[in-house]
Amino acid sequence: MAKKIFLDFEQSIAELENKIDELRYVQTESAVDISSEIDQLAKKSLQLTKDVYSQLTPWQITKIARHAERPYTLDYLGEIFTHFVEMHGDRHFADDQSIVGGLARFNGTACMVLGQQKGRDTKERGLRNFGMSKPEGYRKALRLMKTAEKFRLPVFTFVDTPGAYPGIDAEERGQSEAIGRNIYEMAQLEVPIITTIIGEGGSGGALALSVADQVLMLQYSIYSVISPEGCASILWKTSDKAQEAAEALGLTAHRLKALGVVDKIVNEPVGGAHRDHKQMAAFLKRALTEALRQVSDLKGQELLNRRYERLQSYGRFTDTRIAAR
Repeated sequence: MAKKIFLDFEQSIAELENKIDELRYVQTESAVDISSEIDQLAKKSLQLTKDVYSQLTPWQITKIARHAERPYTLDYLGEIFTHFVEMHGDRHFADDQSIVGGLARFNGTACMVLGQQKGRDTKERGLRNFGMSKPEGYRKALRLMKTAEKFRLPVFTFVDTPGAYPGIDAEERGQSEAIGRNIYEMAQLEVPIITTIIGEGGSGGALALSVADQVLMLQYSIYSVISPEGCASILWKTSDKAQEAAEALGLTAHRLKALGVVDKIVNEPVGGAHRDHKQMAAFLKRALTEALRQVSDLKGQELLNRRYERLQSYGRFTDTRIAAR
C-alpha cells in the first residue's frame, strides 16, 4: 500500500497512523489478537484529525488544496461520469494536455465535461505542465463548450490550476486573449454551465473555466486572483510572507461563500479529499446533481440573464466617507 503523505501540521496524526500501521503488521505476523488496541488507536486518530481540521488557517487550507494525493479531474471523471470520450486539440495550434475534456454522460444525461489536470508523477506533471494551461488549452476548452452549445448539452468544468502558464511562448500565442475570449464566450453560452473548484483556483487561469450558472467549491480548495506566494512577493517583496497573504486574500471556501462568489461548498471526507477519493466523488456527485437540477429547465435567455445578474452582483464595499461639517 502506498505510503500516505502528511503535511507539516499533521505530524501528530502521522505519528498515530504510523503506530497503527505497525500494529497491523504485527497482527498479521503474530498469533496475538491486538485488534481492540488497533481500533482504539484508529478512533483516537479520527478524533485527532477532526480536531486538527476544525481549526485550519487559510495557509494550511492552501497546502491541502495542493496536496499531491488530492483527486484530480480525471479521477472525478472516472467516478462520476460514464461513457467518457476525450476530445483533443484546439484546431489552431496543438493539443494542450493540461486541460482534458470530452463528451460523457452524467446520470444517463449526455453532457460535455472538461477540466484542468495536474499529473501524478514527474513524467505526467511535465506532460500536463503542472495544470498550467497555454492558449491552446483554453481554445480547446472553448471549442468543446461551443460544441456543447451546438448540441444543447450541459457543461461541467473542473478548476485546478496554480494559474495560466506565464511563459514567452504562451504570450506569443495570445495567452491573455485566449483567457478573455473564454470569459466573454462563456458569459453568452446558452446552455447550463456548472463549475467546481476542486483544488487550486488560481488567477485568470481559473476564471477562463469559471463563468457559470452554478459555482461549487470543495471544502478545502482555494480560489483567488493570485497565489499567496505571488501576492507576498508583490506586497512584501518576499514569498516568505505567504501565510499573511493567504489570510488577507480571503481565498477559502467559507469566505467566498459569504461574499457570494460561490454558490455551494461541498464537504470533504474527514482529513480532506485525498483521504478517500470514492467518498469525495460521491459527495460531489450529489452536489452536481442538485446544481444541474436547478438550472436544467431554464431557457437560453433566462440563463444569460441570470448569469449577467450574477456577475454584476460580485463585490462588496462600505462607504466610509464622513460628511463635511
